[in-house]
Amino acid sequence: MIPLSTDLHANVERIQTRLGGSSDIIIRPLDLNFPQEQCSLVLVYIDGLVENGAIHEFIIQPLLAVQDNDNVAEDYVGIKNVLQQIISIGELTSAANETDLFEGILQGHTAILIDGVSEALIATTCGWERRAIDEPQTQTVIRGPKESFTENIRTNTTLLRRKIKSPDLRFESLSIGRYTQTKIIVAYLEGIANTKVLEEVKRRLHSIDTDSILESSYIEEFIEDKIYTPFPTIMNTERPDAAAAGILEGQIIIMIDGTPFVLLTPVTFFKFLQSSEDYYQRYDIASFVRLIRYMSFIISMLLPSLYIAITTFHHEMLPTTLLIGLAAQREGVPFPALVEAFLMEITFEVLREAGVRMPRVVGPAISIVGALVLGQAAVQAGLVSAAMVIVVSFTAISNFVVPAINLAVAARLIRFFLMILAGTLGLFGILVGCMTILIHMASIKSFGVPYLAPLAPFIQQNVKDIFIRLPWWKLNTRPSSLTSNTQRQPAAPQNAEAKKNKP
Repeated sequence: MIPLSTDLHANVERIQTRLGGSSDIIIRPLDLNFPQEQCSLVLVYIDGLVENGAIHEFIIQPLLAVQDNDNVAEDYVGIKNVLQQIISIGELTSAANETDLFEGILQGHTAILIDGVSEALIATTCGWERRAIDEPQTQTVIRGPKESFTENIRTNTTLLRRKIKSPDLRFESLSIGRYTQTKIIVAYLEGIANTKVLEEVKRRLHSIDTDSILESSYIEEFIEDKIYTPFPTIMNTERPDAAAAGILEGQIIIMIDGTPFVLLTPVTFFKFLQSSEDYYQRYDIASFVRLIRYMSFIISMLLPSLYIAITTFHHEMLPTTLLIGLAAQREGVPFPALVEAFLMEITFEVLREAGVRMPRVVGPAISIVGALVLGQAAVQAGLVSAAMVIVVSFTAISNFVVPAINLAVAARLIRFFLMILAGTLGLFGILVGCMTILIHMASIKSFGVPYLAPLAPFIQQNVKDIFIRLPWWKLNTRPSSLTSNTQRQPAAPQNAEAKKNKP
């Protein structure tokens, strides 16, 4: 680290050289005439990243007004004097080297360099344009908070503070990326988060050495446990309530400046099939909907492969009437069931991607019309059977039921793997594929937490919120796989009636 010089002109020249004379760099000199002697100052900031009104009101005006104050201390150039007597701004730090100086300027702060002083003052004056808090776009709920994280990391920490009003909530920051210097904040609840997991998260973050971090997926790929797996081992969310719920259960949140998606870790497989709305509805309705999700996830992986296996190898499993109908439909189809399924699945994936990339106004229309027209035309042309169109359509709809997009994408990849096994080995191939997937999932860990916990290993007290959700008064413990402080509330009475009649 190169220390700053006491020569103001040398420091300014170094700033101009290092920043290449960019047009958005503002260098504002100030000559102040104090009763004792003259003082030269320079304000350095980036236009567009700062709030100009704050610079004028809290820095320039106090500096100019102090000239007429006969009581100003003689050591007016001292850092302590400037901090306490002159500049009236909320946060003021010092930078003794060029690294800290440029970091402060590039983050939207104002640097104040004083002639004869080898330290610069860094005043917090960030004020760039930011997106307003809006409804979540990818994780919507019918009942629940209608706010989402934004690209501004300080707004995101505020949203978490509003949810968790506890002095034990901790925010620890660091910067990653040689060029982007992206601000990362690790959020957790002291006394709830597992200290070993927390230290491991920090170690992995500090070990990242790259030139840029532009989105949370960069961090996710750098710190995840298992690289070669379709299953996500780190969860992401844009909902402050979901992030707050994770913190209260012992999870650690990683927030990245510039993206509305935060990362939650450690995580288990079953977390990806749970939604925030599960906890905003009655437990019986939430449990029913959650079971629908599990069924939809299984259908999205297995339905096309089951159709291929049964129609190719295991005709005896179908009722005679259905078998005759399917045979009549496939009579004019020139392709085997495996090729037919691949053709329809790839077509639907292309339509799905086109709907995402098209302008928002016409995207949904193109997807729906394209699917209807192509499906009908393919059946009439004899390229695919009507039953295959139904299977692929229901599979796609089931895939949309999965609340976590990264898990839904994993199901889509696994689907093609199982289709190949079904087309070559039938139901036996599907069985082998499913066993391979289960063994693979059992070998995955997320920061030391088994991916299939609390089923493998089996933890009885944590099963109450896996496939179904018990009433809130029975969820008196946190998952022991995430935290050692499992007590959430006092133990509930044996039944609701006893609780109501308790004196």
